[in-house]
Amino acid sequence: MKFVMSLIALAIAAAPAIAAPDGATLYKDKTCNACHGPKGDKPLMPNYPKIAGQNAAYTEQQMKDIKSGARNNGQTAAMKGVMHLVNDEEIKALAEYLAKLK
Repeated sequence: MKFVMSLIALAIAAAPAIAAPDGATLYKDKTCNACHGPKGDKPLMPNYPKIAGQNAAYTEQQMKDIKSGARNNGQTAAMKGVMHLVNDEEIKALAEYLAKLK
């Protein structure tokens, strides 16, 4: 039994780590660029926010709040329609990517 447990532990240690989602790829694939611009600094509509360079924790929380419905005002209607496309891990990757943009 000890031998089997050692083999399992070795297999887990040798398994490739699951890569974190890439924020830049997600930004394109999840169509964020359609409304916020290719680099997050040229929104489609004047009332859409420029999100490039925004604080990552703030952006992450805003996306989570829109997804859950905790933030629900006129400005969130468009976002609410696409937030089902991203999970919490992807939201974090997007927020971290956007924070690095200028």
